[in-house]
Amino acid sequence: MRKEQRFEVTPTKADGGVSFDIVTDKQTGVQYVLASNYIGSSLTVLVDKDGKPLLKPTL
Repeated sequence: MRKEQRFEVTPTKADGGVSFDIVTDKQTGVQYVLASNYIGSSLTVLVDKDGKPLLKPTL
């Protein structure tokens, strides 16, 4: 039995050697931005103007 992946990665943009992806936690809906280049990577939560985590919009 294959275990379902908790995180969904959506590629968004590559700019000047840096790639940016949106990572969504499918259990909570919280979104993160992942920035990566040849040196390393950084992951940070996306927040709204009030500092609350952004959630993936539902259709």
